Amino acid sequence: MRARIFSWAHTMFSVARWRFGTTRRMTTYNALTDVPGIQVGHWTDLDAATGCTVVLCTDGAVAGVDVRGGAPGTRETDLLDPTCTVEQVHAILLGGGSAFGLTAADGVMRWLEERHIGFNVGVTYVPIVPAAILFDLGIGSPTVRPTAESGYAACEAAAGGAIEQGNVGAGAGATVGKRMGFPWATKGGLGTASAQIEGGIIVAALVAVNAVGDVVDPRTGRIIAGARKPGGGFAFEAPAGGATAIADMPLRNTTIAVVATNAKLSKAGATKVAQMAHDGLARVLRPAHLPMDGDTVFALSLGAQTADLGRVGAVAADVLADALLAAIMAAETLKGIPSARDLQASNTQL
Repeated sequence: MRARIFSWAHTMFSVARWRFGTTRRMTTYNALTDVPGIQVGHWTDLDAATGCTVVLCTDGAVAGVDVRGGAPGTRETDLLDPTCTVEQVHAILLGGGSAFGLTAADGVMRWLEERHIGFNVGVTYVPIVPAAILFDLGIGSPTVRPTAESGYAACEAAAGGAIEQGNVGAGAGATVGKRMGFPWATKGGLGTASAQIEGGIIVAALVAVNAVGDVVDPRTGRIIAGARKPGGGFAFEAPAGGATAIADMPLRNTTIAVVATNAKLSKAGATKVAQMAHDGLARVLRPAHLPMDGDTVFALSLGAQTADLGRVGAVAADVLADALLAAIMAAETLKGIPSARDLQASNTQL
């Protein structure tokens, strides 16, 4: 029992040490909203186990994206290619509901247009709102998904400051560790983290983690959430753990994230940061970027400070890994799918 308690405490200490190491300073909220110009809002339906999260950058942000999962559900990602004309976005929408959930971006666009925010085309303003979704239809109600009204409500709720984490927004119905089939999964969720480095540069991340694979503490190599064994413990802790039941979970997953910085980046630079940030995802999710995942990372640049692109990208990977762990630690048991915290508590009582 003492060993199990130590393992969980060590995980918590590892995340804190990783966030606040000697090369990084503490930020105000340890959240995406530490980057000036960003507000975050959620719409959540826990009865249906779904929701959406909006990241507002109403003054505009240079953006990039990197899609590595084999089954993405996205909107307006092509225009983020550095060769395309539009230079700035005004919001990012992350949502549940599978492809149906992309409709929530319509509500975000309506909210922004009402406030004359967007690309001025003379007769109106066209907000640029890229979006990505995850599959959460199997945990709650498959007929209730985020709608345009949900996206609008998330904008109404958006604010700076601390961000609610766990079973909220796009993370409401998220699950991880589905290689043994959905009944043996662990609850996923939404998490955020940030860091300040030299020169006052802030790099931050927000993620909804809904992976096929397990969640691993990269400091210890131990699984903290994942596919469970009927008798207790995690199914793939042993090196011999294989691909059991992976084929049974087609297109039902996806981890979607936003990283942001106050460093000045071009579209090409933001795209490179999005690419590098995926390293943080791969450190924590085992395996990641599968054909059944739609893993997608957006990157936002707000501000005019000069910074080394490689340094920003490396820290983006760090804070995305932190945010993934924060999502799992904040998640709560829902619809019979246990959280990592409840699993640890039950193990310590054995």
